[in-house]
Amino acid sequence: MQRTLIAMRPAQVIGFCLAITLFELLTYMASDMIMPAMLAVTDEFKADPRHVPNAFNLYLIGGVCLQWLIGPLSDRFGRRRLLLSGCTLFGMSCAAAFISHSIEMFNVLRLLQGMGLGFVVAVSYPALQEVFCEADAVRLMALLGNVALLSPLLGPLIGSLLLEWLTWRQLFLGLGLAAASAWLGLFACMPETIGVIRRDGQQQAPVPFSPSEILRRYLALLGNRKFVGTSLALGLMSLPLIAWIGLAPLLLIQSLGLSAREYGWWQIPIFCAVIAGNLLLDRLLPTHSLSRIIGLAVWPFCLGLLMLIAVALTNATLVWLIAGLGVYALGLGMSNAALYRLALFSSDDSKGLVSAMIGMLSIAVMGIGGSIIATIGGSQSLESFALYAALGGMLCLPFLYRLLRNTPTALAPPIPHP
Repeated sequence: MQRTLIAMRPAQVIGFCLAITLFELLTYMASDMIMPAMLAVTDEFKADPRHVPNAFNLYLIGGVCLQWLIGPLSDRFGRRRLLLSGCTLFGMSCAAAFISHSIEMFNVLRLLQGMGLGFVVAVSYPALQEVFCEADAVRLMALLGNVALLSPLLGPLIGSLLLEWLTWRQLFLGLGLAAASAWLGLFACMPETIGVIRRDGQQQAPVPFSPSEILRRYLALLGNRKFVGTSLALGLMSLPLIAWIGLAPLLLIQSLGLSAREYGWWQIPIFCAVIAGNLLLDRLLPTHSLSRIIGLAVWPFCLGLLMLIAVALTNATLVWLIAGLGVYALGLGMSNAALYRLALFSSDDSKGLVSAMIGMLSIAVMGIGGSIIATIGGSQSLESFALYAALGGMLCLPFLYRLLRNTPTALAPPIPHP
């Protein structure tokens, strides 16, 4: 099916892809499936409703907390060992939510659960790039992203349906058990890419772990303007979608009085648009360079943000807000995997460390940006959300302009010898 750089049986290739997909899906499900129940969580703990977006942003921040360490550790000790450890941490913190007794404990567990997202970004993404050839790696990043996007697409709807029979505590316990299944799949099928001689004769040698050297390399990355600009663009492009995920329960359930099931249905057009963008990316890859694809994606991306501004200025209905988010999401789906690839190869440093810094910068932008939008009033009305989300998304345009102006039209080079 795919051309692998490391010797693997076809069944192992499929198992590896499915296990990584399941782990990534669960890290998003842990956030999205519980969103319809967040008001019930705050009610049970007698906490302020502001904890609804706060818990979501803590989850994102958790994805940043350990990435600076996870990436270099995976360069030194191998991707497989680190990903198995991350899956264990994620599964145990989900199961522990079953016995949480306060909003403070719940928020701490959200932070720990978010760290599982950090392992996905800093370990599994570089592993895919190292196992598969370039075109297949980009294609898998997009197609596996489609599966992960089933979480925000179906997560709220599934969560609202399950909550008719289960409690939110039981939902978390189920996520913990599913994480155990992902761990077994990774243990059985994931190859090690560090220290292995590939079919092309190259070897991803282990990189010595030295705190001072790691600090120097991170500072060097922060001095790489192309890398920083591309990573910030990744976060800012996703900011409107992330803000919507965090604030939608307040906007739809609390403000508009919709049911949890209706809330779930309104998510479908947006995330279908993201998936359509990813599928379009897959069709364009054989004939277009990554920078060209990103240039094409900017058109629906900007059109959708302009529609959101129009919603804010004209007090339009929820239908028009969802339409604007859907058009924007189409452009996001077309560009996200390609932009990640360009960020990863804008530096010759080891890919675990580079991927960790990409995740730290992009997720920090999404988490902090989402908190700012919530703080300045994005949860008060559809109009205020549309305006602030659109303005936040447009901040990526200067970075994209510089990237597209300075990026050659050829695809990114294959993974170099470290």
